[in-house]
Amino acid sequence: MQFVPFAEGIEVNGQTVWAIVDGFKAFSVLASTYLLKEGIGTADKQGVAVVDPKAWYSQRAWLRAFEQIATQLGDTVLLEIGKAIPRNAIFPDSIQDIHAAIQSIDIAYHINHRRQGQPLFDPATGRMREGIGHYGYTRVPGEKKILSVCENPYPCAFDNGLIQAMARRFEPFSRTEHDDTQPCRKRGGNSCTYIVTWHA
Repeated sequence: MQFVPFAEGIEVNGQTVWAIVDGFKAFSVLASTYLLKEGIGTADKQGVAVVDPKAWYSQRAWLRAFEQIATQLGDTVLLEIGKAIPRNAIFPDSIQDIHAAIQSIDIAYHINHRRQGQPLFDPATGRMREGIGHYGYTRVPGEKKILSVCENPYPCAFDNGLIQAMARRFEPFSRTEHDDTQPCRKRGGNSCTYIVTWHA
């Protein structure tokens, strides 16, 4: 289900939170109203939210901002915010191809979240802690196709944009589609499945 945290005490780093403003492009003041209403950041003289990239913010508040955006503006904006995540969040450095790109999303997801002050991924040890769900990766043998089952509290369209942006970094003409034959968080499911395909 969308917009409901999996656990209490989850926080998101400010660098990632900024994706909401980045995803709105020229409409940064409008984007800022959603964050500021939830107590995320402070307003500058132009009304744009100032978000400290090194600070941590409540995931519950960030999800409420997403819910308001979804209700008032719809999936197109959520898709653009998802596409902005790779420009803002911390991702592993060693990504070489589309497979590593999709696999890296789950690691980045955990790097950019923490629970009760503790990081959910330690790059030094490779240890991942639970509490926020996952971004899946399954390579389809013999095909240029990846399946990603996403079980997390973020909106369906947001995840579609995120996966699309990561795939297109390495395969510019790749296609990311929601698998409508599988459960969907918009319909009350626990996960969504996305199909990534590309051609040489």
